[in-house]
Amino acid sequence: MEPASALSQRGHVPWQGFLLSVSLLTFWSPPTTAQLVLELMPSSNTTEGNDVLFLVHNQTDDLIGYSWFKGQTLDRKHQIASYNLGSQSNATGPAYSGRETIYPNGSLLVQKVTEEDTGYYTLQALNSVLQAEIVTGLLYVYPELLKPTVTTNNSAPVEHKDPVVFTCVSEIQDVTYLWLINSQSVQNSTRLELSQDNRTLMLLNVTRNDTGPYECEIRNPVSASRSDPFYLNVFHESTQGSFGLSAGAIAGIVIGVLAAIALIAALVYFLYIRKTGGASDQRELTDHKPSASNHSQGHSDISPNKVAEVAYSSLNFSVQESKKPTSASPSSTTTETVYSEVKKK
Repeated sequence: MEPASALSQRGHVPWQGFLLSVSLLTFWSPPTTAQLVLELMPSSNTTEGNDVLFLVHNQTDDLIGYSWFKGQTLDRKHQIASYNLGSQSNATGPAYSGRETIYPNGSLLVQKVTEEDTGYYTLQALNSVLQAEIVTGLLYVYPELLKPTVTTNNSAPVEHKDPVVFTCVSEIQDVTYLWLINSQSVQNSTRLELSQDNRTLMLLNVTRNDTGPYECEIRNPVSASRSDPFYLNVFHESTQGSFGLSAGAIAGIVIGVLAAIALIAALVYFLYIRKTGGASDQRELTDHKPSASNHSQGHSDISPNKVAEVAYSSLNFSVQESKKPTSASPSSTTTETVYSEVKKK
């Protein structure tokens, strides 16, 4: 068998050599030419809702067009868009979502990215001799972090008796958890125990100094979010006697006291109305006595039993037919008495 060099000299090229030549013709770039570079702006890691730009560097003057693909292959089914420098026109492919824009310099803008946009993006740049250069970039989109919350199995423990377990509750699962007490990072100790994923924190021996605040923080490579402070109400011996009652018992006591005060006030008001009402009735009876009664009591005006609020003044006009004083016959004298009542206030 003749060596391969001999076959080459005769003009016969092996099949493997032919494939290699095609491959070099398609993807080879001159050593003096800088290779294309992709820069993701603002970063290759971003949060949902942001815009991402695949910025292309080191373009050459002999390029005639660009094509972008979703993934690491040049599969037409995954083509996003292409741009023809000669006609200054672009065309979209099956992977186009309506949020991508390809620019004349080959750069690709993806607006309002979502988690589904995470993955590889491949750029193919073609020059005038149909040589292609390929460069790939990786984009990772993280969900927006919402504020977590701290929950506990016992928010009012008794000192040296009750252990307390805190849990960091987050709607996002793929995050890192961090605990803080009094704004200081928490580590495992003889009194504190963290779960393997740091999602729960156990306080083994509660003291009156362990009121908090307790905070949990969730993180991913692009952002962080911290919970609101959580405080414990730790009971101890000096507070058990005075503050050992439950909230319901305290509320019941307060309601009972208020009800008693209201009842006493109502009783006082009733007695006051009754007293003032009786005096008013007596005054009205005195004011409306008939004149005949007044006539019969004309000589008792100075009685100490008369009502103090009302004073009467009498003017007597007498017409005497015969003035014969007789002690045994008071009726012989006809006396007409006219009373004029003057109410003195």
